[in-house]
Amino acid sequence: MEQLDQITSLIALSMGVAWASGINLYATLLMLGVLSNMGHITLPPGLEIVADPLVMLAAGLMYCVEFFADKIPGVDTGWDTLHTFIRIPAGAALAAGAVGDLSPAVGLAAAVVGGSLAAGSHSLKAGSRVLINTSPEPVTNWTASVAEDLAVIGGLWTALNHPLWFLAGLVVFVLLLIWLLPKLWRGIKRVFGFLARLFGASTEPAPGGTVDRREPPSLPPTGSR
Repeated sequence: MEQLDQITSLIALSMGVAWASGINLYATLLMLGVLSNMGHITLPPGLEIVADPLVMLAAGLMYCVEFFADKIPGVDTGWDTLHTFIRIPAGAALAAGAVGDLSPAVGLAAAVVGGSLAAGSHSLKAGSRVLINTSPEPVTNWTASVAEDLAVIGGLWTALNHPLWFLAGLVVFVLLLIWLLPKLWRGIKRVFGFLARLFGASTEPAPGGTVDRREPPSLPPTGSR
């Protein structure tokens, strides 16, 4: 029974760090490092590096940058686009590090599942931000950013202290993700379609529904009769 509890805790931690990394990687690293150094948790050997003061300093610095970038409309979308290439591989690496001491096969499986989970949570965050940015006021950006940070903290705390509850919530999240992502994608396509029409070259349709692209008649040379 105790061994089963340990396996459940490792799975919850592995999937928890992957899921949280897709939303806010730096908050995830910082929270793990702080909790480890304060003696509240014992990290697996593959994750002990996040408790190193240098790693915590770098994570804290980048979290401060993200804290402000994540709350500026437009900037947050650019930041999320850049972090597509950071959060997903980091989520896979952290998931593998949480269970990698068991066996290389388990570590690889955790990396595959964790990377996919990080990609899902990142896609949900980035896609929802594109739609939120259609609102002219910044309150929704601040609200979404704070809610995401609280979700990361609450989710990791639950994964560490109540792994079964976290895994149950994770199943609900995956089902919700499957339902939401197609709707988000359609909304994003409408947003970018609107922007393309707004900034694209305006052309008047010619009779018959086709665009008249004929050159305008040239003026006669000066002095000609």
